[in-house]
Amino acid sequence: MSTFVIDAYAWIEYFDGTEPGAIVCGIVEEEENTIITNAVTIAELAGKFKRSQRDFSAPKKVLLALSRIEDVTTSLAEETGVLHAELRKTRKHLGLADAFVLQTARKRGAKVVTGDQDFKGLKEVVLVGCREQDSNLRRHEANRF
Repeated sequence: MSTFVIDAYAWIEYFDGTEPGAIVCGIVEEEENTIITNAVTIAELAGKFKRSQRDFSAPKKVLLALSRIEDVTTSLAEETGVLHAELRKTRKHLGLADAFVLQTARKRGAKVVTGDQDFKGLKEVVLVGCREQDSNLRRHEANRF
């Protein structure tokens, strides 16, 4: 059994049914795996769906059914702030939400599943591929939602 923290990038790929999303699917739908989503990731997803004028209710139900939510505690927030400050010395584009995902993974002894290149080279990361730059190239027919 393995434990994985799924970031917003990976969830979007999963919900959009892309090739990287198929890799995410294999991880999150494997019953032997423990899947965690940080609460900050839900905020990222809600914002992304809203900006795209897509309804988040069905994907959110799936996410909640497939993963355990890691709430943000005071200690997690402080640890994440310190981690974020350290990472920003060498990774200028790594955001605070990314740091929450990474700190959650480190705290739980898990791997981060993402396609976000800001995570490249970190030992806790499983990169699932790069998102297509042209949204017209996406496989819309495979969309889960």
